[in-house]
Amino acid sequence: MTERLILASGSATRAEMLRRAAVEFDTIPARIDESAIKAALLSEGARPRDIADALAEGKARKVAAKHPDALVLGSDQVLDFEGSLLSKPETPEAALQQLKQMAGDRHHLYSAAVIYEAGKPVWRHVGQVRLYMRNPSEAWLEEYVARNWESLRHSVGGYKLEEEGVRLFTRIEGDHFNVLGMPLLELLSYLTLRGSLSS
Repeated sequence: MTERLILASGSATRAEMLRRAAVEFDTIPARIDESAIKAALLSEGARPRDIADALAEGKARKVAAKHPDALVLGSDQVLDFEGSLLSKPETPEAALQQLKQMAGDRHHLYSAAVIYEAGKPVWRHVGQVRLYMRNPSEAWLEEYVARNWESLRHSVGGYKLEEEGVRLFTRIEGDHFNVLGMPLLELLSYLTLRGSLSS
C-alpha cells in the first residue's frame, strides 16, 4: 500500500475482510448519527441503496475532514424488506421479531463503500444481494437467537451468514462479500487500478 488507507468504521468484519486481503490500513471509527440520517432520507423518499451510500459517505467525510492526506474508506449496509429498512436488533426479542417477519420471504442487502481523498469523494460502489429465507419453526428461531445473540446483535436483520445464520437461507443471489458488509472485490479493483495496491 503506497498511500495511507483509513477504514472509517468500527466493524470487526470489515476490518477482517481487509486484513485477509493483505490490505494495510488504520481504523478510525466515524461518529455519525446514523438514525438521524436514515430518518431524514426516509422522510424524503430515498431508496435503500441511496441510504446505504449516504451513510457510507457520511462516515468517510467525517474522518477525511481530519485526515485530508489519506484515503478514507466509509462503508455501511442496509437491509430492505418489502420497502422497510431493518436495523441491528437492540434486544433478542427484536431479533426474533425481525427473523419471524422475514421467514419464508425474500429481502435485499445493500452494501455501500465510498472513498474520500483530499476532502472529496473519488470512488463509490453499492453492491446488492438478494436473500431467500426458509421458513424455520418458531422454536428453532428462538433457540438460534438465544445461542447466537452476542454475535448477531451487531448485524442488520439479526443473522450472520458466515456463522449458523447460513441455515436460515435457501438461496442467495449476489456477492458473498456484500453479505458481509462491503463490496470488497470492487474496492480492491479500484485500489489496484489507481496503483495503491501492487499487482
